[in-house]
Amino acid sequence: MNEQASEQASDAQNSPANGMEMYDRNVDAIAAFIESGCIAGEGALGIELEHIIVREDGSPVNYSGEDGIQSVLEVLRADYPQATYDAEGDLLGVARPGEAVTIEPAAQVELSAGPFHELASAQACFERFEEKLCGVLAPKHGKLAKTGYHPTARATSLELIPKQRYEYMNRYLGAVSPFGPCMMRGSASTQVSIDYASIGDCIRKYRVASALTPILSLICDNSPIFEGAPRTHRMVRTEIWQHCDPERCGIVPGAVEDGFSLRDYARWVYDTPAILVPDGQGGWREDSRRFSEIYAARPMDRADIEHALSMAFPDVRLKTYLEIRPADAMPVPYVVAYAALVKGIFYCEKSLARVEGLIGGITTSDVERAKNSLQELGYAGEVYGRPAAEFADEVIAAARAGLSESERGFLEPLEELVAARTTLADLG
Repeated sequence: MNEQASEQASDAQNSPANGMEMYDRNVDAIAAFIESGCIAGEGALGIELEHIIVREDGSPVNYSGEDGIQSVLEVLRADYPQATYDAEGDLLGVARPGEAVTIEPAAQVELSAGPFHELASAQACFERFEEKLCGVLAPKHGKLAKTGYHPTARATSLELIPKQRYEYMNRYLGAVSPFGPCMMRGSASTQVSIDYASIGDCIRKYRVASALTPILSLICDNSPIFEGAPRTHRMVRTEIWQHCDPERCGIVPGAVEDGFSLRDYARWVYDTPAILVPDGQGGWREDSRRFSEIYAARPMDRADIEHALSMAFPDVRLKTYLEIRPADAMPVPYVVAYAALVKGIFYCEKSLARVEGLIGGITTSDVERAKNSLQELGYAGEVYGRPAAEFADEVIAAARAGLSESERGFLEPLEELVAARTTLADLG
């Protein structure tokens, strides 16, 4: 009997008389973990920016090889001395306090940094990192692509890094949809994370962020190429996430509707297929059962919960912070402008209420319709019964009003794109 079958048999033998008791216990545990992130008065931002690295001729740079990304990380260790290796000794990340450099499945280089209370600090951090990274790449004849999708290669042609969990994810997601490898290997994103002060504050911000996903995707659209050819529609990454794996991606059912709760989010995560689980020896093993099946007879501990939350990829993700995920990777001034947009809306009561007024009464289906409309028509499309251009203007105005006078200038790069009814991808 294989290990998974043995575990299934064991779970069946040891299941409590009332299976729903353990189900509810674990759902409550996931919700409680998210609630533990409540923090009053912080108002900080975390920013993650993924970088696609290419040769001077635009061809891919793999993890391996003399001038590959592993060698880049080795050089970066001088400034980021905290190194992470896999069991085989492959270097997978470097870090220093407040900044972690990691690599995505096809060796996209990600900087996760923060928390930032000032946008100037965020801009300085990311500019400093990119200056250092470009300096490391130049002798290796590499450069930053600064787009949301690989500018020359098809996803399946890109080498996976030697990370066991990515091998399992690639196999599973590739079987679900051809967009699975596109998400893992071809794409690069900008993500901004925010705090919440209470359960109510968390749910409120989650609802607004989920409702804003279509317009944020358009404003931050920076993928003019898809699978080596000019794209056929706008917002390439939006389409990828719509079809990559609907059970773990997109908008969480009910997220924009009244009555949505942390337990609803926790239940959605708990009922998601795991793909992989810890093997008890520091590695991973494949397991396509739902988390609710795997833990049907035993409580989840903190590590189990953290892993389950990390394997869900919705438009807006909850951990012990709220992660807003729809933006493409962009040049640093636009990344900071996006952070300014998020800060201006979500950390200003008047601005948050103003945006809430734009999304009253919408449903999950309305969000999907808005995504489809913007993919087809861009700023000529429609968002929740309003012209997309008008809706974007309102969002930008709310963000500007929510920023201090000293920080409003950071919003200008995206503000100018919206005013021109264009995107980085259109200009690309």
